[in-house]
Amino acid sequence: MLPDLSAILPGGILSGHFTAMAAVVFGAALTQGIGGIGFALVSAPISVLLFPELVPGPLLVLGAALALLGAARDFRDINWRSFGVIMAGRVVGTVIGGLILSALSATLFGVVLATLILIGVILSVSGWRVSASDPALVAAGAASGIMGTITSSGAAPYAIVMQRVPAAELRGTMGCVFFVGGIFSLMTLAWFGQFNTEQFWLGFILFPFMIVGFAVSTPLQRFFSREIMRHFLLALAAAGSIGILLRAALVG
Repeated sequence: MLPDLSAILPGGILSGHFTAMAAVVFGAALTQGIGGIGFALVSAPISVLLFPELVPGPLLVLGAALALLGAARDFRDINWRSFGVIMAGRVVGTVIGGLILSALSATLFGVVLATLILIGVILSVSGWRVSASDPALVAAGAASGIMGTITSSGAAPYAIVMQRVPAAELRGTMGCVFFVGGIFSLMTLAWFGQFNTEQFWLGFILFPFMIVGFAVSTPLQRFFSREIMRHFLLALAAAGSIGILLRAALVG
């Protein structure tokens, strides 16, 4: 029998519903802890279909906190130059995402971006390689800022551009990007009236499940090679995009 959590849960959320949310958060944190990318790619598509109250604010709260843990664990491997280049694009993309979310239909833009990501994944699998050059990193940062602010899932562009970066560098650099970028996205959402204290609280009370998932990931890292992680990240990018497209089809 589930404990009565009604005293701490935001209005309208039942204990069983919260437990299912917690399971998704745990699994997504485990994925990101291993690969450096994956929390929102795993949790956002499921959430937009089953737990819309998590998207985008509460997932961004959790994602930013998880990213900080990842950046701290792999701090010595952070590529600060790549971080600066990516953030230049991310800031611009976040502002654009906030404007889109407040003025236009997010569904249409999600479909376009998800389709472009799927094309990129197909090209990458077919042998096309995207180097982590400055223009590519800026473009990935901008696309991530737009997608992350609208859907909370902004990792797919990085999964394509940084698929051949060493695993520790990927985890550390992306942890730093997602922490700073997540905070900026939350500030932008609040500015446009899309994020409030109730959403923050929902994200906050899910913290323990996120932390446990991240902790469990640490001893599992050594079992995943760079090539395995490359294919895994591309699969996550495709799965996240398909999830967004499925949501658009169901809603439409």
